[in-house]
Amino acid sequence: MSRIDGLIAELCPEGVEFCELKKVTHRTTNIKWPDTNGQEFQYIDLTSVDRITHAIVETQTITSENAPSRAQQIVQEGDVIFGTTRPMLKRYTLIPSEYDGQVCSTGYCVLRPNRERVLPNFVFHLLGTESFYSHVEANERGASYPAITDGAVKAFRIPIPPLEIQREIVKVLDSFTQLEAELEAELEAELEARRRQYQYYRDALLSFDERMSGASKQASKQARIRWTTLGEICQINRGRVMSKDYLRDHAGPYPVYSSQTANDGVFGFIDTYDYDFESITWTTDGANAGSVFYHRDKQFSITNVCGLLKVLDCNHVSTKFLYYALGGLTKRYVSDGMGNPKLMSNVMSQIKVPVPPLEEQQRIVAILDKFDALVNDLSSGLPAEIQARRQQYEHYRDRLLSFKEAA
Repeated sequence: MSRIDGLIAELCPEGVEFCELKKVTHRTTNIKWPDTNGQEFQYIDLTSVDRITHAIVETQTITSENAPSRAQQIVQEGDVIFGTTRPMLKRYTLIPSEYDGQVCSTGYCVLRPNRERVLPNFVFHLLGTESFYSHVEANERGASYPAITDGAVKAFRIPIPPLEIQREIVKVLDSFTQLEAELEAELEAELEARRRQYQYYRDALLSFDERMSGASKQASKQARIRWTTLGEICQINRGRVMSKDYLRDHAGPYPVYSSQTANDGVFGFIDTYDYDFESITWTTDGANAGSVFYHRDKQFSITNVCGLLKVLDCNHVSTKFLYYALGGLTKRYVSDGMGNPKLMSNVMSQIKVPVPPLEEQQRIVAILDKFDALVNDLSSGLPAEIQARRQQYEHYRDRLLSFKEAA
């Protein structure tokens, strides 16, 4: 018998109390912006929380002058916040000490545990369980832009075992999370090595010498290479301005891609789409300027910090080949932009790329697709191992947090 089983048998053999979250959490407060006197705060928006690690990965510095309308809720160390907009995306986190006294969006439900009844980490782990998300799914409203109210979140009934049992469970799950994080770090290091190997082979396969393209070497493969600019072989489009208010008012199922790296680059969802053909997008502004992405028959839109390339003649140029060719090239053309890196359409259109015969393009694509799958596909290789570790944690978490309710 484990220590936790022993404690349950000793302290609550007939089961444990269940009660609604609102009965074991304290009320929170909103910030009074006129009283802040220009003080700076870190703003935790919905995109600030990583959906996989549940850590705060990026915040915005705000004052009363530039605070978004949704920047209202003051958080404290030990609070647990849960994203109520598109709640099945599972954005939740435990507020660490460095964000004590900072501000989060009204898109979060802030849970401030009564520590005499329930531990913050215990609540945090409960918000990942299958039973909690069954409750969320049953109570969210809105088909195209689902959301759940704070009241519905706080109506979720949780087990309240004695604090001694909670501490033991938290100790196990926190240790498991730490071990998982360390293992993932090792696997990520190996994955990074595979990425570098992939980049090496990509660059080797795509290292055509432009100087030989016009040479009189009939037997040379290089002599069959045509060099051309992107403007000559592609239709080039720029994305459009879409604010967060626009996304809210036109919510829908089609993704909008932006310059962010969180959530696979998805900025939000709207009820229409601009593109539904095989294409390449790139980031025009910001830290990720020059990053390229491949899209195949997927309905989507892009914001004004992205551009799009559509191949004009698919009988001679493979879009996937062009994507691979640009992968190691576009970053060279990014300008500093006075502190804001840029790769605008006029520069992009002048980038010269090699165009070998279509059969050679297809051969290169087939080789690089295999490398890409090994590196990125969750059904194979190291990413699958990382996913397996996460699933193992989820299995033990749900088991440890399942209790019999006392009569």
